Amino acid sequence: MSAPDRPRHGIATVCLSGTLEDKLAAAAAAGFDGVEIFENDLVSAPASPAEVRARCADLGLSIDLYQPFRDFEAVPPDVLAANLRRAELKFDVMERLGADTMLVCSSVSPDSVDDDDLAAEQLHLLADRAAARGLRIAYEALAWGRHVNTYDHSWRIVRRAAHPALGLCLDSFHVLSRGSDPAGIRVIPGDKIFFLQLADAPKLHMDVLQWSRHHRLFPGQGSFDLAGFVSTVLGTGYAGPLSLEVFNDVFRQADPRRAAVDAMRSLLALREDSGDATLPPAPALSGHAFTELAVDGTSGPVVARALTALGFTHTGQHRSKPVQLWEQGEARILLNATPRAAAGAEVAALGVESADPVTSAKRAEALLAPVLPRQAGADEAALSSVAAPDGTAVFFCRSGDWRSDFAPAGAGRAPGAGLTGTDHVSLTQPFDNFDEAALFYRSVLGLDPEPATEFAAPFGLVRSRAVTDEAKRVRIALNVARLRRGEWAPRVPSPQHVAFGSDDVIASAAAMRERGAPLLEIPDNYYDDLDARLAPPPGLLAALREHSVLYDRDETGEYLHFYTEVLGGRVFFEVVQRLHGYAGYGAVNAPVRMAAHRRLRART
Repeated sequence: MSAPDRPRHGIATVCLSGTLEDKLAAAAAAGFDGVEIFENDLVSAPASPAEVRARCADLGLSIDLYQPFRDFEAVPPDVLAANLRRAELKFDVMERLGADTMLVCSSVSPDSVDDDDLAAEQLHLLADRAAARGLRIAYEALAWGRHVNTYDHSWRIVRRAAHPALGLCLDSFHVLSRGSDPAGIRVIPGDKIFFLQLADAPKLHMDVLQWSRHHRLFPGQGSFDLAGFVSTVLGTGYAGPLSLEVFNDVFRQADPRRAAVDAMRSLLALREDSGDATLPPAPALSGHAFTELAVDGTSGPVVARALTALGFTHTGQHRSKPVQLWEQGEARILLNATPRAAAGAEVAALGVESADPVTSAKRAEALLAPVLPRQAGADEAALSSVAAPDGTAVFFCRSGDWRSDFAPAGAGRAPGAGLTGTDHVSLTQPFDNFDEAALFYRSVLGLDPEPATEFAAPFGLVRSRAVTDEAKRVRIALNVARLRRGEWAPRVPSPQHVAFGSDDVIASAAAMRERGAPLLEIPDNYYDDLDARLAPPPGLLAALREHSVLYDRDETGEYLHFYTEVLGGRVFFEVVQRLHGYAGYGAVNAPVRMAAHRRLRART
């Protein structure tokens, strides 16, 4: 039998929310080949194992694993007898399901003893009974196992048991959470690795069981080197499924179809990271082509007046749509007044300059990004766009081809206020979509996630993570409130902003204030504290105070920035100046900005 063209993709039903029927339908719709049936999901299902088997067959899903079977090995004779009876009954279930492999977790029972010979003897006995039915046992070392908690220890026991129906299950979380070196996996024969489970996770210092139960993530959403881990396992000759097993409080409550798509996207991206180049390559991005704001009859004029005061010029009018083009330097804002359900102003679309927009679009489709329908006139640019997890449209553009869709407006550009281009766009994500969004921009656009930061805002803890290309020409900052209760604060729902670059932010602030721009006022207390913390030169401190410009400094450089008031409900603008390679976003100043915005909103 020839080897498959690609590894099979699997997912444990525990990864998804809903009933077993919901989970199976979601897995199939996302393109998975097989599933691990989690025992609790089957126990709760009204369908018999035979009916579940038939349903999976109808959906094109194999049942690759039945799990978990707990607390079996290295126990006294009376406990062993009870465990063997329990196993035989589970083998009955597996036969009706059509599953040929059962996952046995290393024991956490107080009945077990630290005796590898006894563990091997009893696992050999279990494997013998499984083999009599044409089944296999995959033994897994839980990271919190009572006596066996590392993969190398579990391999010693499996090797000692020496039964062809007994092999290993390797789980990336159990291996990497303990800091084990996966290099040792190379000595394990591939045919003795019966199953591979994958999960990512953030770096946390906490009890490993709680870490596992609540904070696992899909590959590419955490901090583990899963690409290296998978490459090592595949290097042994392992030919089984790449299967996801993720315990996460958010995923367990999310729409299972959406979570399954996110899961599949993570596996496709992981295969690429592991050297399996099955995806169209991510073309280089060279900058922000435009940021599109959706506006209505009330917010549109407010935003337009603010843009004028910031030094922008209304340079173009779309030939067939109610969309205005506003420009200053290489910064471009589109105001789209197409009727929609939501009121106010919001970021509706991001245009990114791609070296190959067609390939960018093909890659997005291959990674299951929803392609957005677009009606274009005969002479209009054929732009491709996909939807990000929060609904923002992402357009792939090349060298301003899209600008031919706009007829000139006015007599040319007015003198600006020193803005050079778009530095970054900041988008607040729904709580459930934060990790999904980071994976989307990383995999679909080929952007690199920067380390996540957290800061204490006036209304709770905020988590922020930026994604950017290597040259820092495209920057997207993703933010989320870690926990929100009630509706009182902060009275700016899911704020979004566009940050523009300037070579002289003090001069830009002065020019904009002269034009009547609605710039945000920063209290004197901030500058007194800034003087105590960072001691900027007195002249600079005075200029910062005079123009309500904020300041940050790190080991690489300096960051000067100021904000407008909130315009049209949730959108505002920022002007930034980066000196000497500063790569951050002034997160230390975000609580000051949020409090200042809150004061203004409280007056209205």
